[in-house]
Amino acid sequence: MAGSGSSMLYSFLLFTVILSLQMMYRGKLASSELFTILGGFISSLLFLVLLIFIGNFQETNGIRTGWGAVILAEAVALIAASTFHRVCIKTW
Repeated sequence: MAGSGSSMLYSFLLFTVILSLQMMYRGKLASSELFTILGGFISSLLFLVLLIFIGNFQETNGIRTGWGAVILAEAVALIAASTFHRVCIKTW
């Protein structure tokens, strides 16, 4: 089982890769209805990975993870989803 530090590192790297690929292919993701739904799914993956990162970061600092982490991760994922199509906010 991975420790908090390595899990935090892997989730941050995965967040960076997913966000970079989402921004590179935002024209393709906005081109059709099916790709717009796929963009919403990718944004939900961003939310999940970012929530794991924030939770592990707070655990290494001895802070309990609460609703603030969920709201922050959701806000970042919603902003990322809205950069290529506004409907992606509603699909996830």
